[in-house]
Amino acid sequence: MAPMADVTDAAFRALVAKRGKPDIFWTEFVSADGLYHTREIAKMKDEENPLMRDLQRSIVVPHGHFHFSKPEDEQEKLVAQIFSSKPEMITYATSLVAKLGFDGVDINMGCPDRSIEKQGAGAAMIKNPKLAVEIIKAAQEASNLPVSVKTRIGYNKESLDEWLSALLFANPAAITLHLRTRKEMSLVPAGWELMKSAVEIRNKINPNVLLIGNGDVQDLEDARAKAAEFGCDGIMIGRAMFGNPWLFEGISRRQTSSSDVGRLTSNHGLDEKLEALIELAYDFEKLSPPKNFAILKKHIKTFVTGFSGAADLRARLMSAESATELEKYIK
Repeated sequence: MAPMADVTDAAFRALVAKRGKPDIFWTEFVSADGLYHTREIAKMKDEENPLMRDLQRSIVVPHGHFHFSKPEDEQEKLVAQIFSSKPEMITYATSLVAKLGFDGVDINMGCPDRSIEKQGAGAAMIKNPKLAVEIIKAAQEASNLPVSVKTRIGYNKESLDEWLSALLFANPAAITLHLRTRKEMSLVPAGWELMKSAVEIRNKINPNVLLIGNGDVQDLEDARAKAAEFGCDGIMIGRAMFGNPWLFEGISRRQTSSSDVGRLTSNHGLDEKLEALIELAYDFEKLSPPKNFAILKKHIKTFVTGFSGAADLRARLMSAESATELEKYIK
């Protein structure tokens, strides 16, 4: 399950995990610089630090704490994603992530957000392979956790020969390739044909590094087909899970009505979808420190769609300021 800001928090991960778990969860990405500069707050109370909230491993649910690392026989892997352009900050954040009990640390080298790029991080890393290697090595030396990278196939144009090769020489445990350039954002179809070239480069330089493909994956059937056709070791699924926490059950399907051609949906009925949204809202309120309830609007848009009266209900839910109010409108 892909890391996505203001989406893959502990509340949404719990919602998904109780319905069909992916093999690996990622957290939202967290600023390594921010973790370092707020370290005194972190020493006092985690609940006072919004960045520590984004590294929250569990939430309190009606049956107690929902944990991602126990019991051992049903262990779900949880990887913390961080970003920075400063090796010393990556060192600190990786050490912290290890102390918090995560199963791995992932470095974001693909986010196109301008505020992130101004820091020299995210997709800006693609323009500085030498620094990217230093960042990876800093993380590797900071703990025994496996270190992975999530990135794109290039900045203004595809540059796998230069960019992927540099990353492979740094020997991360895995590299997730979002198969678009930074310039393309998500405005064009993902270039899955380039995964074959990436696999060839990997096999030549460092066969031990796992390659994970990302971009426009619609469901598990599509994921498995892409892995088989293009030869990558794993598939990361992002936007397809919006409004469908059952995606990893493997029963999602593509709706073919004239109004929703190609829209990913679920075999679960409307009642179940709305109950899932209510559950998410209540768990979202348990995040500490709390997030702005308006963040849930992106979930409301995807849960409340495709049925008669959906637009009217969406409009009402968008004005809700609490889980109680949201539940009242739905009921």
